[in-house]
Amino acid sequence: MKLYKTTKGILLEHHCNFYVLNHQWDALVNRNRLESYLQSLIPTAQQVFDETEWLAAGTILPPIGEQEVWAAGVTYLKSRDARMEESETAASLYDKVYDAERPELFFKSTAARTSGHLAEVYIRKDSSWDVPEPELTLFVNSDGNIEGYTVGNDMSSRSIEGENALYLPQAKIYEKSAALGPFLYVSEKPIDKESAIKMSIRRDGKEAYADETTVSRIKRSFTELTGYLFAETDFPKGCYLMTGTCLVPPPNFTLQAGDVVEISIDNIGTIINTIALHPKHHK
Repeated sequence: MKLYKTTKGILLEHHCNFYVLNHQWDALVNRNRLESYLQSLIPTAQQVFDETEWLAAGTILPPIGEQEVWAAGVTYLKSRDARMEESETAASLYDKVYDAERPELFFKSTAARTSGHLAEVYIRKDSSWDVPEPELTLFVNSDGNIEGYTVGNDMSSRSIEGENALYLPQAKIYEKSAALGPFLYVSEKPIDKESAIKMSIRRDGKEAYADETTVSRIKRSFTELTGYLFAETDFPKGCYLMTGTCLVPPPNFTLQAGDVVEISIDNIGTIINTIALHPKHHK
């Protein structure tokens, strides 16, 4: 089931049929057995026979209410190697995190700083090396149960993080540094570990980068990551957890304003974002 948050309201897609749900987002999604609950709403929900206006460019919002967005780091070997390339001084740090019992978890974004499908994401003006990071993102309810999935883009300044690992918050947390969407995929079944994760970057209409991998390449389980996140932290409305970077462009690549990033995960959808600078830098 696919749950869209739009400027016109909440739209549920099930078996290619669309239904309007007159609910408040946080109250709707933050529950156990979310898929079963959504199924129960369909018989009395208003069906939409032309979803075009609901899903047009500019109407799809990120599928988030008052939830926080958190992220896990160095959960894929590709991410560990990339972080070690950023800085020789931090190489042993990232190597140890990859093999450690405790995962790296960090706060990423609020809803206000999160972009949706077909919206802009920003690169920092004070950074010389910027990349998108495709991430399978979990929606976890307030009880710590995984109830859905979405596509995440964890924008990152590799030059700032590489300069000093303590600069991680500046490298990761800034305006429009995260994107989620295009919808919340709701399923009681765990995602297939062989689901493909793909990313492409287009510049001036031409493909500048493309690669893919599978969810199965992750080192840690989702329940392990959520267990550590919820161990000492409460999320009254639930939260989103990006599960780690699985694809990283080569060291000689950096994003530029105008680039278009497309990230796809099997069953969970495709999110497209355009790279930009914060408008304050255009003054």
